[in-house]
Amino acid sequence: MKHFWTIVFMAIILSCSSDTSNRNPYLQEVRFRFEINLNLPLYNELQFTGNAVFVDNNGVGTRGAFVINTGSGFMAWEASCPNHVPNECSTMTIDGQNAVCSCEGYTYSLFTGQQLDRPDDGNRYHDLLFYRATQSGNVVVISN
Repeated sequence: MKHFWTIVFMAIILSCSSDTSNRNPYLQEVRFRFEINLNLPLYNELQFTGNAVFVDNNGVGTRGAFVINTGSGFMAWEASCPNHVPNECSTMTIDGQNAVCSCEGYTYSLFTGQQLDRPDDGNRYHDLLFYRATQSGNVVVISN
């Protein structure tokens, strides 16, 4: 019976994973909640599929957030480049339906969050940091 409990204890210990390999080491996951009123002229572009806006209000993410209307809902992403520590050039810009980092020129899809030009150099690269985006009437709430 003693061996049984030892095996059970080891199975529990081994099943608990502290693997943080999916976490981005460069970006903290800041807690926030922000409401976007689609009736406001500032966010009017979000009423059309494929359009994206930059939300740079204080307290929204690390460096703001990008929100895009995908046609089947909204997606929201951190505006700081996910592949280095936030600095003077890490706040990305919108280029159509992509976000571009001015530090290295990396490009990310605002539909999927994936890096579109990932170098094949053996280094680990991160995709955009995702934020929740939910719509209720004419309000889109982005949060983390």
